[in-house]
Amino acid sequence: MDNLVTANIRQRPLRSLVSVAGVALGVALVMLFTGLSRGMSNDLKRRSQNLRAEIIFTRPGSMELTSSTANLSTKYVERLQAVDGVQSAVPVIRYISQGKSGFGLEQIEGVDWEPFARMNEIQLIAGRAPQSVDPASADDPNTPGEVVIDERKASSNNLSVGSEIKLFGDKPFKVVGIYAPESGARVKMSLSAMQRELESAGKCQYILVKCKDGVGEITVAQRIEAAPETKGNKIQFTRDVFKGIESSIPYLGVFLRVLVGLAALVSALIVMLAMYTTITERTREIGILKALGASRAYIVGVIEKEAILISVLGLVTGFVAAFVAGFMIQRAYGLVFEYGWGWALTSAAIGLLGGVLGALYPAVRAANLDPVSAISYE
Repeated sequence: MDNLVTANIRQRPLRSLVSVAGVALGVALVMLFTGLSRGMSNDLKRRSQNLRAEIIFTRPGSMELTSSTANLSTKYVERLQAVDGVQSAVPVIRYISQGKSGFGLEQIEGVDWEPFARMNEIQLIAGRAPQSVDPASADDPNTPGEVVIDERKASSNNLSVGSEIKLFGDKPFKVVGIYAPESGARVKMSLSAMQRELESAGKCQYILVKCKDGVGEITVAQRIEAAPETKGNKIQFTRDVFKGIESSIPYLGVFLRVLVGLAALVSALIVMLAMYTTITERTREIGILKALGASRAYIVGVIEKEAILISVLGLVTGFVAAFVAGFMIQRAYGLVFEYGWGWALTSAAIGLLGGVLGALYPAVRAANLDPVSAISYE
């Protein structure tokens, strides 16, 4: 039977390749979308966990996923540092723009480098800290601003100290330093430079607040909320703000489940059409097998084994395509893919079950063919 199954596949290579490609497409789609969701979520979590500040002080509505509103006065820094239990306070502006080549989002942070690096235990591993461009030459398009990037971005984008990147549209910025570990946005510039770009002098988006050793963050938050100088603003704990992408984007889980269902349906339909076509092409052969004494179970088994073999080939092709495509997208756009065993097993089940169920109707139809009519079929 095994020789018959492989012979059937080799006899019609084009049909077999189309069937394998259909199964591979469903598997690759599931792996790519779930791998991107998992990778971006875990990447965001890792970077947010490297922030040592326990409290984020901001205005209501400023800390949204795609918000770049700088409407908080930097004068609150001094007021926060005067609160009992506060060790340091650092103002930040986070600017979100479309990624390069028009794909994805890119975050840029404006910070006062020295206090920010000291608070979050960040070290420059190459170059120096970013400085604000002289206001007299800031409007000159040939005068690039200065930024530092984390080592992950430097590695994935082949950047080094002295490289030039374009931000805020097509404005050039010079990479003057590379830092580690990754923390928050991968690109940082001086706070004053960011304020000038956004025309928000004396403003920031939020202020990171680090508590003194031995003082609880809840206690400090209550003191900030009670102080007349800081009252009326929004206080959030860092651990609650930077959540996973799955919980930040509404209905992402529903979208992934729908995608899995569609992938299973596509695989099943393609295999069903392929098996139905091959049964029509082999009507005489099936009639001869039945005339020689082949049982219905034998006929169903041959067709189902052929569908399983096609599905296995589609699985392997789909996994390889997903890994290659993920690697190329990550190198080209900086997006992070992380594949999990759970979704890999789901993809395998989709490919195999889709193939088996898709071939079931053609197999039963072939088993019920009348031998005499099948042999005389033209």
